Amino acid sequence: MAFGSDVPPIQAHICVRDGLAAIAFYEKAFGAVNTFHQMAEDGKRVMHANLALFGGEVMMHDEFPEFGGSVLSPLTVGGTGVAISINLPQAGDVDAAYVRAMAAGASTVLEPQDTFWQARYARIRDPFGHVWAFNAPVAQS
Repeated sequence: MAFGSDVPPIQAHICVRDGLAAIAFYEKAFGAVNTFHQMAEDGKRVMHANLALFGGEVMMHDEFPEFGGSVLSPLTVGGTGVAISINLPQAGDVDAAYVRAMAAGASTVLEPQDTFWQARYARIRDPFGHVWAFNAPVAQS
């Protein structure tokens, strides 16, 4: 379920429009596994979902402006104030994650490249407005 003994001390909890489509995108783009989801009473919106991905977990829900709208989708607010960083073991994993996300419908924020901090790095924006950063160490010569 949503809370157990192995819950990490920090988790991303993102808000989207069209939660079921978001779950499908994250499954295709990131290989996410939907470990739990609860639909709202309207039968259309996701009240809560847990997605296992990249060895971690992201929680997700649809917008519920009728409850005060304290957390809204990046599409509603016109952008996001955070990037979700995925740390991968090998530089080639960054390129593979980028290609898979692009094939699933993401857009490029920053193409994969080697950085001054000795990492392979890329950023994408998913169709729901969230920015994801992929980061892995570059082999030292």
